[in-house]
Amino acid sequence: MNDSLSPVFAALADPTRRDMVARLTEADATVGELAKPYDVSVQAISKHLKVLEQAGLVTRVAEGHRSPVHLEAEVFELMTKWIERYRQRAEARYRRLDAVLAEMNDETTGRRSRKETA
Repeated sequence: MNDSLSPVFAALADPTRRDMVARLTEADATVGELAKPYDVSVQAISKHLKVLEQAGLVTRVAEGHRSPVHLEAEVFELMTKWIERYRQRAEARYRRLDAVLAEMNDETTGRRSRKETA
């Protein structure tokens, strides 16, 4: 079984990595730029980036002395399709439950009406 989403969800389980991903939706950034808001070393940020890279969420492109980190949006399409499939299944299940509850309510209301008229 090819499970490409597990590393993605595992990578996004960390709040620092989620924040980095959110910041990369605005623009590519260098490791130093990504490290600025955090009270951790550049080395720690590099480790976070390695996890994101292994999950396929980001890539680094060498441009001279700079190595901007780029967000790979295609991975989000895979995640969205997976989430949407299960959201639709859950919605269908809730619609069936709503129908059963409505039917039960109709039966209960119908019985009360007959008792009240008797």
